[in-house]
Amino acid sequence: MLRAARICPRLARHHAQWRSVTTSSSIQTPHGHLPSTQSPIISELKFFNSVTGDGTQIPTYRVLDGGGKPIEGAQVPELDEAVARRMYEQMVQLPTIDNLMYQVQRQGKIPFYMTHYGEEATLIGSAAALALDDEVLAQYRELGILLWRDWPIDALMNSCFGNCEDIASKGKQMPMHIGSAAHHFHMISSPLATQIPQAAGVGFALKRDPARRGKNCAVVYFGEGAASEGDFHAGMMFASTIPSPTLFIARNNGFAISTPASEQYYGDGIAARGPGYGVHTIRVDGNDVLAMYNATKEARRLCIEEGRGVLLEAMSYRVGHHSTSDDSFAYRGRQEVEDRKRLDNPLSRFRLFLESRGWWSASDEEELRSRLKKDVLAAYRRAETLPRPPVSEMFDTVYGGEEPWTITENREELKRLLKKYGQTWGPWQAELQKHKGAGQDLMGS
Repeated sequence: MLRAARICPRLARHHAQWRSVTTSSSIQTPHGHLPSTQSPIISELKFFNSVTGDGTQIPTYRVLDGGGKPIEGAQVPELDEAVARRMYEQMVQLPTIDNLMYQVQRQGKIPFYMTHYGEEATLIGSAAALALDDEVLAQYRELGILLWRDWPIDALMNSCFGNCEDIASKGKQMPMHIGSAAHHFHMISSPLATQIPQAAGVGFALKRDPARRGKNCAVVYFGEGAASEGDFHAGMMFASTIPSPTLFIARNNGFAISTPASEQYYGDGIAARGPGYGVHTIRVDGNDVLAMYNATKEARRLCIEEGRGVLLEAMSYRVGHHSTSDDSFAYRGRQEVEDRKRLDNPLSRFRLFLESRGWWSASDEEELRSRLKKDVLAAYRRAETLPRPPVSEMFDTVYGGEEPWTITENREELKRLLKKYGQTWGPWQAELQKHKGAGQDLMGS
């Protein structure tokens, strides 16, 4: 025969107090909550694999349909005609540059290039919603952010050719690894995803700066493939727990080089990871420039007001090859690309919207494309003729602060070799003529 267990009076009082605390929240459950959280206790054995209660996928925010018409219930942002026209012009400028530079690379005049085909709305829509002095840390497909901030096309061409007017890196960087301190755009680096935790640190620095606290945030762009790196999780953890005002914008364009998104993750995209870090999260139609504008503007507000990370996943499609080193038709069909260009084109969608407002016409389109092509060609032809930087600049701005002995030693060694062979050996003579000053800045010193 079983006897009823005797409970210590002190333990019984503690149990009663605990039950009182755990059932006092707004969510009442028969078994209360865990003492240190608001997680309700249940008796049903239940697993889950979705961030939505009914197991459906995270919805995608949209303003304009494929025909450029606002969908029912959508809030069209209050943009005046001048701003809306500028947004469209910047969107058209990107493929105008891409068309030329892709051919220039194929002619062997530059070693590398990355296009932006299909992602024009993601870039310009978000750029227009940011403050011009928000700190941007990009991946490699964010030229549109700099163009929106009035970075000149000449600067892009000088960077791609690595000539003597390449202010950012003095010819040391690969093409499309751009940056401008004056435009609050941090220099792009090749290693994948390193900018993500760096952005969380930049956001934390902004939060500690009395002059910029509550005014600016850090904004980091990356592809869905980069979100598979550990750096993504490190950055999200930092920005959500320290915390720091950092806006994470994931460009989900369907491919990480040749790997389709279907093979990159099993869960519901990148947005599903945001709630796990306790940050505000939204998924947006990245081919809808107005949706990107609205979502980025609100995400930026939340980011700054709460001083915490916010995650935005922009759903798009990479129409072009990953880079000039890639042939995307080796892993996807041409018809798939053509269908996406025709059925979900961010340029035509926004143009139809502007035309419906009476803000754009066929003559405007013709004038714009003619003017942009002329401007881009002029910048290209000028950059192509400029010499490379002086040889001595090879060693400048590699390190900050006092110059390390290795750089000093390397400079002296090159100086010795140039004096010995620079004027007598044909290959060196030919190469030196491509540099401003033909090496005299080192040989004459």
